[in-house]
Amino acid sequence: MDLNLLGKRIMVGGSTAGIGKAIAHAFAKEGANVTLIARDKAKLEATQNELANNNQNHHILVADYCHPESLRELALEYCAKHQVDILINNTGGPSPGQAHEALGKDYIIAFQQHLICNQYLAQAVIPQMKKEEYGRIINIISTSVRQPIPNLGISNTVRGAVASWSKTISNELGPFGITVNNVLPGATMTGRLEGLIQSKSKSSGKSLDEVSKDMQSKIPAGRFAEPHEVADAVLFLASEKASYINGVNLPVDGGRLDCI
Repeated sequence: MDLNLLGKRIMVGGSTAGIGKAIAHAFAKEGANVTLIARDKAKLEATQNELANNNQNHHILVADYCHPESLRELALEYCAKHQVDILINNTGGPSPGQAHEALGKDYIIAFQQHLICNQYLAQAVIPQMKKEEYGRIINIISTSVRQPIPNLGISNTVRGAVASWSKTISNELGPFGITVNNVLPGATMTGRLEGLIQSKSKSSGKSLDEVSKDMQSKIPAGRFAEPHEVADAVLFLASEKASYINGVNLPVDGGRLDCI
C-alpha cells in the first residue's frame, strides 16, 4: 500500500526510545523527513544517524517537556523555517501511584508535560497546515482514556484530558483538511513497561517473570506489543488513506480493553 508519505515532514516527540523511536524509523523508511524531539542531544544524534536516509533531510530538536515555554519558543522558531505536515505528540508517562495520594504539583507537572506541550507544538504547526489545507496531528496516549489502569492515577487523569482536548481540536480543524486522532497503546515492550513490571514486582513480592506472565495472561493476544506495531497504526492514520478518519481513539492493545 502506497501511503504517500514520501517527502512529508514529520515531527515526533520522545523519539529516542520506545514507541517514539519506532515511529521515527517507520516514517523514515517511508521516505519522510523526520524531526526528532527529545532532551538528550547525544541520543538524538545517535537516533538521527540510525534513520533510513535516501536523500532525506532529518533534523533534531533538543527540548525538555518539563519546560513547556522553552519548547514552545523552539517549535515556533523551527516552524517559521520548516513546514511540518505531520505532528506526533508523544512523551513518557507519569510515575505510578494512587490518584488520591498524588501531590498537586505532580498533577501540574504531568499536565504541563502532556497537554500544555501538545498544545504548544500544535499551535506551532497548525498555521502552515491551514495554508496547505492538509495536516495530521496524532497523539500517543494510552488505553486508560477508555478504561483507567490501576495504580496509574496521575496518568489516567492527564491522558483523559489530552483525549478530550484532541477531540475538541479535531472538530475545529476538520474544515481545514487537518485530522486529529489518538493512538492508544496497550502494554508495549518499552522501558516504561519494564519500569511498571519492576514496580509491581516490588509491591507484590512476585518475581519479574511472574508479574510479566500475569499481565500477558490478561491480553487476548497473549503477549505484549512491540513498538513497531504501534508505529504501523500511526503510519496509517498519517497517510492519505486515512483522510476521512478524524477525532478517533484507536486502541492498539491486543484486545485487552473490556469496553468497545
